[in-house]
Amino acid sequence: MSTKRNGLLALLGLGALAFWKYKNSTPEEKQAVKDKLNTAKDNFNKFGSDLKAKANDVASQVQSKVEEVKTSAENSVNQN
Repeated sequence: MSTKRNGLLALLGLGALAFWKYKNSTPEEKQAVKDKLNTAKDNFNKFGSDLKAKANDVASQVQSKVEEVKTSAENSVNQN
């Protein structure tokens, strides 16, 4: 439990330091931070969209394979 508490305190301390540094930075530095965050957000959204597209592609491939196996099984049963 102590390790978890120390980790949270360290994270809180880093957050406070980052906030203090941001508040004392120049407008150009603030804009650079905002630009980095927006770029990271855009990259994250693009990654999410790509992942969703791949998941849908795999799901449709699985669905078509299931239909193929189902049809094959029905044909096999009908022949016997």
